[in-house]
This record gives sequence, C-alpha cells and structure tokens, in this order.
Amino acid sequence: LGEGGMGVVYLARDNRLGRRVAIKVLRTDDPELTRRFIVEARTTARCTHENIVVIHEAGEHAGAPFMVLEYLEGKALSDYME
Repeated sequence: LGEGGMGVVYLARDNRLGRRVAIKVLRTDDPELTRRFIVEARTTARCTHENIVVIHEAGEHAGAPFMVLEYLEGKALSDYME
C-alpha cells in the first residue's frame, strides 16, 4: 500500500475473520525507531475514535516489529492536496 521513513505497509487478509487488513512493518535496526514504533502501536491501541484507525495486533516477525491495522479504502492524502 505504501512506504515511508520508518516502514512499509502491506494489504493482507485476516483469514480467520475474513477481512482485509493493513500490516505495517518496521524496516530498521535502529533502537530509537523501534522504540517510537512500539510507542505508536501502544498509543494507537489506546485510542477509540472514528478518525483513528483500529489496531488489531502488534508483534515481531523475524526480528521486525509489525502492527496489524484496520484497512480503510480511500485516497492518499497527497491526492487531496493537489
């Protein structure tokens, strides 16, 4: 779906619940970025608001932290800014 300074976001399917999800994977070994990623996951998980994406799971795979997020279909912010 996209990538940025800290990681990459993939579109995936939650086979147990039959829904599409976004998986955000951190792609750095920098301990400070890893700490910020974990803080982002914890902060997002504590928030409940219609304008904040739902986080379903967080963990680590092959040494890379990840978050499984609600997938929302739409346009990129840059599309709206043009």
